[in-house]
Amino acid sequence: MPPAVGPKPAPPVPLKAVPGADSFERVVDDYQRRLYGFALRMTGNREDAEEIVQDSFVRAYRALGKMSPEQRAELRLQPWLYTITLNVTRNRLRSRKPTSVALDALADPDALLRESLDGPPQPETIVEQNAEVALVERALLQLPMHLRAAATLRFIEGRSHPEIAEILNQPIGTVKSHVHRAVRVLRRILGPQIGRIVPEGDTAHALS
Repeated sequence: MPPAVGPKPAPPVPLKAVPGADSFERVVDDYQRRLYGFALRMTGNREDAEEIVQDSFVRAYRALGKMSPEQRAELRLQPWLYTITLNVTRNRLRSRKPTSVALDALADPDALLRESLDGPPQPETIVEQNAEVALVERALLQLPMHLRAAATLRFIEGRSHPEIAEILNQPIGTVKSHVHRAVRVLRRILGPQIGRIVPEGDTAHALS
């Protein structure tokens, strides 16, 4: 009797298309603007944000150049880039004093121009939203770095708690606690205006 033939081995799973150092321009094209927006909201300074993003991409480029294809296959590129950018930001701000920020230096017009289900917003709506978001972002700059990072990622970047936990390398419970504390401080700074940016339900369930 011929030996039993087992099932054929599954074909190897193709590696994820995380570019290596040789095609890094694609990474820059895909992430430069959003990382700049994050750095700007964390620092309140355009020049600092530009330099932070440049430094972050240099670090990412060098790190990718040292990775094997298998390591790149396991890499979650977006949170990894955010983590690098946050670390560069922390290092840069560690010895800096808080910066005064103009309202028009912050809110991202591109985010406000995204079409909703009802079509593109009217110009007066864009101006109003831009001013509201910029007001919140100025208030965020008054928070300690750990609360500012959690709140910015949650309410400005729109990240989920698990995504924030991955970026900050913290347990989800810690992230929820930081978000909750940030909202309490922002409520004291902004009063009822915070409700137009931070939904009440998110505040109520920040620790759930």
